[in-house]
Amino acid sequence: MEYYYYSHLAKAEQAIYRAMLDGISSLSLSFAVPKAELTALNSILFRLRLDHPEIFYVTGFSCRIHPDASCVTMLPDYLFDRSKVREHQKALSTRVRRLADGAKNMSEVEKEQYIHDFICRNVRYDKLKKAYSHEIIGPLGQGVGVCEGIAKTVKILCDALGLWCIIAISEAAPDKGIKYRHAWNIIRLKGQYYHLDATFDGTLTGEDLLRYDYFNLDDRWIFRDHQPVLFPVPACADSAQSYYRSRKLSFTKEEEVCKRAAQAIRKGLPLAVHWRGGFLTREVLVRLMEQLEQAARQKGRHVQLSLNWPQAVLCLRFPQTVPQQTLITEEANEGEQDGEGSSCEHQVTGC
Repeated sequence: MEYYYYSHLAKAEQAIYRAMLDGISSLSLSFAVPKAELTALNSILFRLRLDHPEIFYVTGFSCRIHPDASCVTMLPDYLFDRSKVREHQKALSTRVRRLADGAKNMSEVEKEQYIHDFICRNVRYDKLKKAYSHEIIGPLGQGVGVCEGIAKTVKILCDALGLWCIIAISEAAPDKGIKYRHAWNIIRLKGQYYHLDATFDGTLTGEDLLRYDYFNLDDRWIFRDHQPVLFPVPACADSAQSYYRSRKLSFTKEEEVCKRAAQAIRKGLPLAVHWRGGFLTREVLVRLMEQLEQAARQKGRHVQLSLNWPQAVLCLRFPQTVPQQTLITEEANEGEQDGEGSSCEHQVTGC
């Protein structure tokens, strides 16, 4: 697979990247890399680990330097000893291979959905900030992860299935209550690039309904509730492959929503739809709720609406009893806003 962040480094930085990759892959306790400032070394290692999610066992580094030397001695901080790393590598390789085997004959978009659905069904957001939750070992080995570990898991599964995929990292925004960087993925399908945030969809998914609010979004939609990226990424300009639009679940008229909801009411099933008929105002919501409640009562049911406001996605459920709350506002990134999230950083100690 293409090493995206490597390809966007200067030649001198690429030499450092290769030296780091060789030393870490061989689990060396120390090794030499071309001399550079600490901040540059930190940034290169960070991007290397975005390209190589299989490097799950490094949490940071320290280094030794002599003023007249042309190289720096790098000392990685490993999560486990060498034998334990090898043991985890073998187990994770087997896990990835078995998961990939289940999708190898699918189309590209089917493979993407297979990976997305695996995350949403099997990985829960880890608010305890365990070290392994930042890496593939969390989602694949423990069933937990933060955004960084989830995005890395999506990438390693995409790599195994031959899907072009990179990890995008956004800046924090403390002034907006966003204390941490966030990670998600960009996928390439038939020459077009799309945003995929399995972490956000996983926090919205319930036992009765998988969510695809962040499946194949373009730049215009993803940055409604994501911050600008830390490193440049390809432009995502196409919106035709967003999940709800491609499944004909994206509507511009209230009567279209009600018509589709009527089918779900008859079956007693939940339904998620996307609204793109202009700004989703309170007046539109009130009218929709009134029409949907009227249709639901004819079938002995009621309406509960969960709203992902930034993405204009309405999740409708039709319980047989009157719900305590008829309108619920959802927060897709709740785990990262409540102070229990975890930044996409790794530990670095001084040279």
